[in-house]
Amino acid sequence: MRFYDMVVVGSGPAGQKAAVQAAKLSKSVALIEKAPQLGGASLNTGTLPSKTLKDTIEYVHGLGRRGLAQLGADLTSRLILPDLMARKDQVIKTEVAVITHQLQRNHIEIIQGTAAFVDPHTLSVTRQDGQIDHVQGAVIVLATGSRPRRPSDIPFDDLAICDSDSFLRTTKNPASIIVLGGGVIGTEYASMLAAFGITVTLIDRRTQMLRFLDLEIAQALDSQMQHNGVTMRLGQEHVNVTVHGAGRPTVRLQDGETVTADMLLYTMGRIGNTEALNLTAIGLTTDPQGQLSVNAQYQTAIPHIYATGDVIGFPALAATAMEQGRLAACHAFQVANEHKIKVIPYGIYSIPEVSMVGKTEEELATANVPHATGRAFFREMARGHISGDLHGLLKVIFHRDTHALLGVHIIGPGATELIHIGQSVLTYGGTVEYFVHNVFNYPTMAECYRTAALDGLNRLHHPALR
Repeated sequence: MRFYDMVVVGSGPAGQKAAVQAAKLSKSVALIEKAPQLGGASLNTGTLPSKTLKDTIEYVHGLGRRGLAQLGADLTSRLILPDLMARKDQVIKTEVAVITHQLQRNHIEIIQGTAAFVDPHTLSVTRQDGQIDHVQGAVIVLATGSRPRRPSDIPFDDLAICDSDSFLRTTKNPASIIVLGGGVIGTEYASMLAAFGITVTLIDRRTQMLRFLDLEIAQALDSQMQHNGVTMRLGQEHVNVTVHGAGRPTVRLQDGETVTADMLLYTMGRIGNTEALNLTAIGLTTDPQGQLSVNAQYQTAIPHIYATGDVIGFPALAATAMEQGRLAACHAFQVANEHKIKVIPYGIYSIPEVSMVGKTEEELATANVPHATGRAFFREMARGHISGDLHGLLKVIFHRDTHALLGVHIIGPGATELIHIGQSVLTYGGTVEYFVHNVFNYPTMAECYRTAALDGLNRLHHPALR
């Protein structure tokens, strides 16, 4: 039996960063991964492949915005959905090689197999050939990630009816698709597939998509998705899902309406990958979604066992998972971490992109915080006309009295990159005047910050403009 200072279970973003951080502290580290390929769901079935598909589709879709609509149409007519998967596979292959090299050069031992607890410090590892090894760790980090929820009443066949994992392996080229679930994953896929020219119907029982967004931005996203061809069926509960003899799925809604398409993508919820860990052997339990509870330092009820990433639930982002893994390793080995994360940026890789950091207007109004807003529309920017991105919006929210920046909300191409300027100012307690008294490259979309700040200050000092 081999002993390590730290054993990490799972090689997704959280597991990678926990393992590398421990190795940088000169600790012996083993990383256990049950899948044949490193990277977890983020790299293989989630973040990276879906964003690669979106990037490819947005490139073709963007030709129309740049006055090259005919070229975009010609390209789309020659491409089928499986063609887009080829680039996705190449990106995954490259990134797996990068991650493997990073782990190896930090002398992290990679163990292929399925981990299960024997006792609080010991894990059995069952390899694909059935051989069982045992490893021990002074510290154990669980970063096993999550998988799509697959309810028994949905007749998945991973061809006509897919979840977000099996969809990435599709060989079909549907002319129409139903997306069941209007959360982040459903919104991203619905918007990108519509931009690719597929007829999309998005069904969700909620009357408003993505309620954590600033309402103005959420409404703008809804409008732009409909403009791009997404048919919305919001506030609709699905009663059942069936497949016709022709292999076409049909959804019957609560109001009696039926929707039929060539394909159905189910995107309602994810489940933590904890069932194989034999948690009962050590007295740990999960919630109904298979997720573990942790404290502020990412410790479970057993102090030397940490959990990070999707397996602990919200916010379940690759970016936050990376930081959680790093912080868990720092805490485990008594490394002081004086910098506390104040704000986290959120990115939705829809078409158009949406990103936010800080508070929404609705949150501030509920908390009775006096605030003001300023807006910059992409159509006001020279760069917007160069790129054809005319429908975007950047919105800043600041304190009415102190002018401290409270939130930034963006919809439009490049939003997930542009948000980091606002994040920096917000993190270090800056005021909206920062954007007024600094120079931005011209022409750039970053100039939106200055325009939005001036708009907000003008409205604040000249009530007639409100």
